[in-house]
Amino acid sequence: MSDHLSPGQTIGILGGGQLGRMLAMAAARLGFRVHIYEPAANPPAGEVAARTTTASYDDADAMQAFAEAVDVVTYEFENVPAAALDLIEARVPIRPNRKALAVSQDRLTEKRFLNDLGLATAPFAPVSHGPSAAAELAQAMAKVGLPCILKTRRLGYDGKGQARIDGPHDATAALDAMNGAEAILEGFVEFDREISVIAARGQDGTIACFEPGENVHKDGILHTTRVPAQIDEDTRESAFGIAGTILTALDYVGVLGVELFHTADGLLVNEIAPRVHNSGHWTEAGAVISQFEQHIRAIAGWPLVDPVRHSDVEMTNLIGDDLDGVPEIAAETGAHLHLYGKAEARAGRKMGHVTRILAPAMDR
Repeated sequence: MSDHLSPGQTIGILGGGQLGRMLAMAAARLGFRVHIYEPAANPPAGEVAARTTTASYDDADAMQAFAEAVDVVTYEFENVPAAALDLIEARVPIRPNRKALAVSQDRLTEKRFLNDLGLATAPFAPVSHGPSAAAELAQAMAKVGLPCILKTRRLGYDGKGQARIDGPHDATAALDAMNGAEAILEGFVEFDREISVIAARGQDGTIACFEPGENVHKDGILHTTRVPAQIDEDTRESAFGIAGTILTALDYVGVLGVELFHTADGLLVNEIAPRVHNSGHWTEAGAVISQFEQHIRAIAGWPLVDPVRHSDVEMTNLIGDDLDGVPEIAAETGAHLHLYGKAEARAGRKMGHVTRILAPAMDR
């Protein structure tokens, strides 16, 4: 099978949420067909895809039929079971590759991978889920210091699977919050700002980085990303270098999100996401190419585009009843509204985003 896809061929996407939806829209613009695989009925991505399979990730027959119906497979989230990946990889390429998934699925594996590359992270220590968990947590607290945060090693996102520890009195409740899952304890980091880099690597090894964005979170969920970030040129280049190091080490193909803490001692890597990323949604309105098209180009073997930013922008997530403000947002000049087609607005649920053009980009 050729590594270069032609218009009319089919891209399979594991996951049918808003990221899958935006990837499907970008793929359609380039003439590709999209087949979504999603366990839940009526996923947002299914509304804009040529075909949707509704089945569990553990359904071997459905997964095999899906793999045989597409020309390449990508994904919109990290937690795809290994058995499903085995079935797919035997029939069709997975991009980004399984190493990227394996690293990002486990926070402890991810931290060790980053440190092995010489990249700085917050201090951390593993905490098991067995009878020795309480003793391990006490030792970990002594190592990383207080305050700290206990996180599940797997399946956490948007602040879920986390418990803050300010002192020994919080330890029991934090362990209970893990619900028996293996965990990692991370020390808090004093930082000036959080920034993220959306970077892509093509099949030929070409790397292209979008301008770093500055992120603000509320209640553990990304609220805004403003571009450009308030960082100097050396920090900007350091962020690009970190992203490039990770992409190369993973032999990565596609778009990667890298979250970084800007500290007095330089940049620390918070986490990586082997997919398009919420903090890159600004690229739809502020750059010559979106992160979604760049990802499709990479996995299809097409050339990457130099992701020049043409505007200063701010992206704001619309969460839960923020959707009530859509009529006013739709009336704003320079506001690019993107809704995800979700049927029900719930607290903490991402319903869409709006990117506001602030000014033309200035040359650095």
